[in-house]
Amino acid sequence: MTDPEPPADATYVEPGGSWRLFWLAAAVLGALLVLAALLPGLSAGVVAVVAGLVLGVLAAGTLSARRAWTVRVGGRGSDAALSVGRERIPLADVDADHLRAVQAGTAGVDAGAPVLGGGWSLPRGRTGLPLRRTDGGTVLVPTRAPRAVTVAILAGHPGGGAPTDPPGRVEP
Repeated sequence: MTDPEPPADATYVEPGGSWRLFWLAAAVLGALLVLAALLPGLSAGVVAVVAGLVLGVLAAGTLSARRAWTVRVGGRGSDAALSVGRERIPLADVDADHLRAVQAGTAGVDAGAPVLGGGWSLPRGRTGLPLRRTDGGTVLVPTRAPRAVTVAILAGHPGGGAPTDPPGRVEP
């Protein structure tokens, strides 16, 4: 089970879930099914039904996590956008100066800011990157790599969000 390739213009994609647990459970349940077929007393049919149910639940959970929490930054110019699940924010609507201040550690998030992508709280294992919109509202971007998301947003910002000076250059 693989996901479709990200769009060609996507500069950053962070999957919302992993198939690791599904494949681990499939291997364990497959071994149990082989044992059920070889050893007397264990019903291979019951083991197969239980394995199917367990793998179905794990697959549904993984697919829903990938659809709801995948973070994408991509596009060009006025089409550049950040999306988490179904929610999309054009990068032109992002306050790049506030994002730089968050990166420097001099700004934070408003109390009660909603999580982009929906939900009451951040998913387990994620950090909330505070993102202020140009209308003054703040949202939290659920991510495992806040620095990478910040760099991708600033690089794709249509207003020249990324610094343009070459590194190490000092103006007189």
